[in-house]
Amino acid sequence: MTIGSTRTDLEGDRLTPSGSIPNQRTAADAYRVSEEQLHRARMVVARNSADSEDLRQLLDMLGLISANPDLPPPVTR
Repeated sequence: MTIGSTRTDLEGDRLTPSGSIPNQRTAADAYRVSEEQLHRARMVVARNSADSEDLRQLLDMLGLISANPDLPPPVTR
């Protein structure tokens, strides 16, 4: 996988009308994450993980899963 192909996977929600430069996000934007964005982020991490333990650690570090199964992940819709 190259940087360009990863960018292609992530394009969409933050692009300006011209499609060239993403809009800057504010701190409030971190709380406005769609289910589609969460799914896409998890898929990019999964495709770039070495193994299942690497995947679990990366998702946990990025807040995409919870370290405690009884609690929701830090990044939620």
